[in-house]
Amino acid sequence: MVLNSNRVEHFSGGGGGTTTTITISGDALPPLETHEVCLPPHRTTLQKLRQRLSEIFFPDDPLHGFKNQTWFRKLLFGLQYFFPIFQWATNYNVKLLRSDVVSGLTIASLAIPQGISYAKLANLPPIIGLYSSFVPPLIYSVLGSSRHLAVGPVSIASLVMGTMLSETVSSTEEPILYLQLAFTATLFAGLFQASLGFLRLGFVIDFLSKATLLGFMAGAAVIVSLQQLKGLLGIVHFTSKMQLVPVLSSVFHQRNEWSWQTIVMGVCFLLFLLTTRKISMRRPKLFWISAASPLASVILSTILVVFLKSRVHDIKTIGHLPKGLNPPSSNMLYLHGPYLGLAIKTGIVTGILSLTEGIAVGRTFAALKNYQVDGNKEMMAIGLMNMAGSCSSCYVTTGSFSRSAVNYNAGAQTMVSNIILATTVLVTLLFLMPLFYYTPNLILAAIIISAVIGLIDYQAAIRLWKVDKLDFLACISSFLGVLFISVPLGLAIAVGVSVLKVLLHVTRPNTVVLGNIPGTQIYQNLSRYKETVRVPSFFILAIESPMYFANSMYLQERILRWIREEEQWIETNKDSNMKCIILDMTAVTAIDTSGIDTISELRKMLEKRSLKLVLVNPIGSVMEKLHQSNILDSFKSEGLYLTVGEAVADISSSWKAHL
Repeated sequence: MVLNSNRVEHFSGGGGGTTTTITISGDALPPLETHEVCLPPHRTTLQKLRQRLSEIFFPDDPLHGFKNQTWFRKLLFGLQYFFPIFQWATNYNVKLLRSDVVSGLTIASLAIPQGISYAKLANLPPIIGLYSSFVPPLIYSVLGSSRHLAVGPVSIASLVMGTMLSETVSSTEEPILYLQLAFTATLFAGLFQASLGFLRLGFVIDFLSKATLLGFMAGAAVIVSLQQLKGLLGIVHFTSKMQLVPVLSSVFHQRNEWSWQTIVMGVCFLLFLLTTRKISMRRPKLFWISAASPLASVILSTILVVFLKSRVHDIKTIGHLPKGLNPPSSNMLYLHGPYLGLAIKTGIVTGILSLTEGIAVGRTFAALKNYQVDGNKEMMAIGLMNMAGSCSSCYVTTGSFSRSAVNYNAGAQTMVSNIILATTVLVTLLFLMPLFYYTPNLILAAIIISAVIGLIDYQAAIRLWKVDKLDFLACISSFLGVLFISVPLGLAIAVGVSVLKVLLHVTRPNTVVLGNIPGTQIYQNLSRYKETVRVPSFFILAIESPMYFANSMYLQERILRWIREEEQWIETNKDSNMKCIILDMTAVTAIDTSGIDTISELRKMLEKRSLKLVLVNPIGSVMEKLHQSNILDSFKSEGLYLTVGEAVADISSSWKAHL
């Protein structure tokens, strides 16, 4: 690595030993006082543990509103905390209701056809999609904290559930068992989500980075779109596999089943849906066009099939859908037997995905309206919503980005929009189900394709490549894994790459060589700032990570390599010999016994080579551990300083005094 070869001209020490005047490149700086590095205030082990646990599990201090309050106020705050509906219900008025009714009816026009379509995507009866758009929104309206999150089935969770369950159980050959496993997976998804929120372990889902999800959703969108060719082409015998090659192979091997009537009608409606989506994207005020287009397509396609049914025998329709409210399904939960493990695994995977999407969507729209969404409360709300849904014939639900965007643009003010959505679905379930009898399957395929195509964000992938190659690797690994291996394994590969990235940062931390900016007491990266200069007889290194057992050996080897390279540079440039190594520990946020041993070993090794090791600005917790380990005793005087400038000035003054 080529570093800046400029040098500080000279140092001149001041009197007294505690105040030093420095002259750099001819500019005399004010006298510099040397400060003592202090230990943090004494705390007991219990106090330290309490503070650490508080920082880990309660970084937002959720109970701050309870302090110094009467018992009645604490009870009120408790109700508002666990049931956010009490926060806004007291101030609700007719003006807010008007906005919520408009937005609720608008998202209902989108949710009804999407609910039917996504249920088919999960290999479930279409009616399950409508059931899942009724009960969960009602529960979320009481427990949720996002004003704009529109709850219901989503494409990714539907795809993953359908894929994982279908690998073991056939939805056509064993429909009752498949339905039981779907409800059971929903129960375990809810248990997992609610547990994360209750135990405040939300950081677990952070391992699904944005880059990972970007590739995963793009790959899933491609697979979902290709799977819909079954309905769009009128194919009867189609593969149940979810990989790119088997799907394309099935499409072309079943050319004899293609129906030209289905293709013409399906492509026309798909183009209509994509066009309305494009219009709404370019002109956000016309959001209602894309929001209403799925329901309009369902109505129009149904009318066409009714009037042309004598001529279009090849077009497959949904058929009979039962009327009535959600039947209870607690008696259908599969809680023992050989497939219980499959249900638990499916529930955890879909639970993580739906939780990630729901919280991300909620926070996105909260930021636009300048209010805060509590991630842990959202986890509990979504989890309880799915647990209740599993007992009322619903499958995994969460906040949908497309429906939430429509809800936001339609002017939703509170969670009442979800209640209006649920009420509209209720009316549909009670009175309008016979109208879907002649709805063609092709329109469901077109709705799904138009919905998931927005998940393919190639521009974001390009940005990843420009900004962070490792993030791009995680993205492309997830994308290719989903396409060519399987949806669950593709997700696992992506998570593995993300974890590998974290491990690389932890085990191979950054270290930089510092130099002085002339005329100042500022020390910065020599290779980054051209104006920085080397300080004669000093070699200054900054460690930019904690010092743990995982990286302590690497840091020792890397520091020794830096010193060797600096000695070679000095020899080549005939410069003054190195006498002192300064380690800037400002960015060392934590240290363990392995890190302490590394510092001790470095000091001994450098001492044998007549080189002095100096530590600068260890933070409170690091300083405390260094003190308790008695390692500071071996550094004696001139071994610990508050700033690099003070270290350079004081040690230079000491050397000059001994001349």
